[in-house]
Amino acid sequence: MNRERAWMIACAALLIIAAIFLWRNNLSVAFVTAALGACAWFLSYRAKIQTEIEGSNGSKGDRVRTGSGSDRVEKDED
Repeated sequence: MNRERAWMIACAALLIIAAIFLWRNNLSVAFVTAALGACAWFLSYRAKIQTEIEGSNGSKGDRVRTGSGSDRVEKDED
């Protein structure tokens, strides 16, 4: 199971739990649980983007460095 799927399962579970708390009229706990569900959704989106970036870096080509001097691009010379 990849990270994206795990975060989406956590997101769905937290939102269902938030709906139950909302139904039971426990608004503050429902809000916190829904906020955690939204955070889990953003983390699943982040995991998806990381997977796409890692997949594109696997091919030979230019590598973009991050950090100091991140505007430079390194060329792979074979």
